[in-house]
Amino acid sequence: MASPAVDRAPSADLVRLTRKRLQQSGHPGRLHRWKASLLGVGGLRVLAAVVGGYALNLSFAPTTLWWMAPVGLALLGLSVHGRRLRPALGLGLLFGLAFYLPLLNWTTVYVGPVATALAVAEALLTMPVGALIASASRRLPLWPIWAAAAWIAAEALRARFPFGGFPWGGIAYSQPDGPLLPAASLLGASGLAFLTALAGFALSGLARAVWNHRRHLRPMLLLAPVMLVAVPFVLGVVGLRTEQSGSDAPHKTIAVVQGNVPQPGLEFNARRRAVTDMHVKETQKLAAAVRAGTAPKPELVIWPENASDIDPYTNSDAFAEIDQAVRDIGVPTLVGAVVGAGQPGQSYNMGIVWDPVTGPAAKLSDQTYSKMHPVPFGEYMPWRSFFRIFSAKVDLQQGEFLPGRRPGNLTMNGVKIGDVICFEVVYDGIVRDVVKGGAQVLVVQTNNATFGYTNETYQQQAMSRVRAVEHGREVLISSTSGVSAVIRPDGSVESSIGLFTAGYMDASVPLISATTPGTVIGGPLEWVLAIGFLAGLAFVTVRERRRRNSGTGDSTGAESSPGPATA
Repeated sequence: MASPAVDRAPSADLVRLTRKRLQQSGHPGRLHRWKASLLGVGGLRVLAAVVGGYALNLSFAPTTLWWMAPVGLALLGLSVHGRRLRPALGLGLLFGLAFYLPLLNWTTVYVGPVATALAVAEALLTMPVGALIASASRRLPLWPIWAAAAWIAAEALRARFPFGGFPWGGIAYSQPDGPLLPAASLLGASGLAFLTALAGFALSGLARAVWNHRRHLRPMLLLAPVMLVAVPFVLGVVGLRTEQSGSDAPHKTIAVVQGNVPQPGLEFNARRRAVTDMHVKETQKLAAAVRAGTAPKPELVIWPENASDIDPYTNSDAFAEIDQAVRDIGVPTLVGAVVGAGQPGQSYNMGIVWDPVTGPAAKLSDQTYSKMHPVPFGEYMPWRSFFRIFSAKVDLQQGEFLPGRRPGNLTMNGVKIGDVICFEVVYDGIVRDVVKGGAQVLVVQTNNATFGYTNETYQQQAMSRVRAVEHGREVLISSTSGVSAVIRPDGSVESSIGLFTAGYMDASVPLISATTPGTVIGGPLEWVLAIGFLAGLAFVTVRERRRRNSGTGDSTGAESSPGPATA
């Protein structure tokens, strides 16, 4: 019989062996490393990512804190600098959630928590940019330039995927009150976004340079980072030379009508006839003021999107009501209406040129514009059965809006207008196409009643201000419930009508035909930046692998050592 000592020895050896295997498997060590990381530099990185995302959100309307965009992106740059793939993806996700959840909060006000999925989807698409910026910081010289290009590549992805993309939150639209705005006329909205990102990542590069050389700081060490920070603002000043003023252009008086709606929210148009009546009434008020000599007679009138949710081509009451108002004012009127497509449940979101003598233009003629980019979940429901798992409210979207097939170039009383409808103002190509098609004035027909008293209407107005500068055109926003506005070619707001207030504006509008460099350069520049970044990163990665395979070694792929300098 074995002694007790002999019995205990194998047990002790087994414990030690088990412990050794657990340590080798990495589980206790991994937990220890995570804990140490979160309480040290890793925790600072997480904090920087979250604070940076929220700071970027604060740069968007209705605030005028344009400088928070570079600050937010600088914090993202500090957070992911030198990190490997997985932690950089996680930090990118945290940044995206802290940015998009508050920015898109307006989507949840009436639809409910299911709309949060949109913000989460946008945040998921922000993950790759964290990894791309981290890779650029490890591999590429002058990494803030490459990081800014990586941001543009990510914005290009979000503008196209999924369901045709949703580029809301593009950083160009954080700048309508900042000194970088004039650069939109020089380089387009994509160029403005690149310069905003460059200012942010260059700021993080400057902060790192100051920290790393704090004990032996010399001005020459900061020359490159300071120049990178300065370049966007210099180009902002240069952009002042390419801005359009319209001072030498002919002017025409154009009226914008905001009739208001009976109530905000998803049921804003439950009383569809009431919405049409309210716009008719406001147009008749304008006509009375013109006859009384208290308002100038306009050359044309703009009504908003959904001013008539009753098809005037098939409903005689709606036809008579609108026709009476247009005849009263006596000039062509652009009427936003829902028009049947000839199949049950299918419609067009249409702008119709309505003449006081001949009536509405023929359906789908060159004097009507059908919205080219219907909004998923708002104007049609993709994957209905899948999304019904999360909320029965998907069935509130019962019908389907069909997309139009050509840009909104319309001629009204000799004035060439470029019509875009609601969220289309955020899509670069749609706005650019109407300008290239000869538009002298940009018109945004919109209906923001669905989103009530939220920031959505102000964020959309900020986009219109950037478009005005980018293309050198006056922009007229006509909204059912506000905020309707007249925006000058320099992006300033000339006049506006507040939320859920009926009214009209008479504006003397310059008819500008000159083309800004931003109109020409903006589209190609986005592709150059996105493809150029990916090609540069691929080239450096392949070169590193060849060096490693040849045995020469390369330290450029090594992650920065932990410490305050990388926090």
